[in-house]
Amino acid sequence: MSTESQSSRTPPSETVAGFLAVLSMAASGLAIFWDPFRASVLAVLLALIATGMAPKGARLPLVAVALSAIAFVVGMTLAVTTKHAIY
Repeated sequence: MSTESQSSRTPPSETVAGFLAVLSMAASGLAIFWDPFRASVLAVLLALIATGMAPKGARLPLVAVALSAIAFVVGMTLAVTTKHAIY
């Protein structure tokens, strides 16, 4: 048995952080076209939780945070200009 193969495994928290970041990105896409307030709050929360769980150099949670902030602004802008309900 080699200890090298065991130490190269990714920790479960990193895997869960990646899944949460991807879910946040999906919720961000939903925030632009469906319900900007509810979906963007969910997207931001998921992205921040993923950022807290991820290792220090991870980029996917950073992208998820940026995308959720952009989706919030774009979704709210579209909702206001098209006179749809914000929440």
